[in-house]
Amino acid sequence: MSTTETISQLPIKGPRLVAVNNDALASSAPSYVKSQLTCGEVALIGAGPGDPELLTLKALSFLQQADVVLYDYLVSDEIMALVPSDTILVCVGKRAGHHSVPQEKTNQLLIDFAQQGYKVVRIKGGDPFMFGRGGEELEVLFDAGVKFQVIPGITAAAGATAYAGIPLTHRDYAQSALFVTGHLKAENDDMDWSTLARGNQTLVIYMGLMKSSYIQQQLIEHGRQANTPIAIIERGTQRSQKVFKGQLCDLSQLAAQAQAPALIVVGEVVALSEKLHWFGEQSAQQNQVNYA
Repeated sequence: MSTTETISQLPIKGPRLVAVNNDALASSAPSYVKSQLTCGEVALIGAGPGDPELLTLKALSFLQQADVVLYDYLVSDEIMALVPSDTILVCVGKRAGHHSVPQEKTNQLLIDFAQQGYKVVRIKGGDPFMFGRGGEELEVLFDAGVKFQVIPGITAAAGATAYAGIPLTHRDYAQSALFVTGHLKAENDDMDWSTLARGNQTLVIYMGLMKSSYIQQQLIEHGRQANTPIAIIERGTQRSQKVFKGQLCDLSQLAAQAQAPALIVVGEVVALSEKLHWFGEQSAQQNQVNYA
């Protein structure tokens, strides 16, 4: 039986989708959005992991409606270029070891702009509810009586691994996926390392570069095999994306070569990237990895 005959037998119902070009899609994007950003309101938006084409239609529409946009360093330049030129831009980004704008100041700016009647967008990299302090900021807005809404984004764990050819789950290799933050202090560590070190699961660690040596040590001590495949994905989904691959025993060494923002991925599924890699160029280092 031919492929055409097989497809023709599928129980397809309803209207067929009609492809449109990018210009047509961009010009019609606002029509997809039923709710609007109102004066004195804050929209908390997830920008996704960096590729501007992963921004949702609703997020794009709200960015173009905003009077004021408060943004982080993790929001890519390509996405910020979509903001109209007459919009007020306020950088409230934070970097490891240096908070250029304290969180309390960011909270107060959101309140002040909204109470002055501005349409405010607070945009964050990835998804604002995934290690993004989005919930904390909305609690403050609620206490201040400020109206808000949330537009989720593709979290970095889902976007970066997809662009690196690493499926988060796979029936043969990983029946679960855990997302955790590596932004922790060893002297005050309450992580359940026994759970994190289980086999046949994918562990994705946000903000883990600075603690990579400690993470490597804890995972191996709690049962993860030293030769478990790992990847560090730097600037995932962006044109400058880099993927460093090796084994768990190499984690701290590889982390020394990577720059933030980066994700650490631990699990058997990483080895599948040799087959499933599709985005960008694989380095010689990547192709020489031996997971045996």
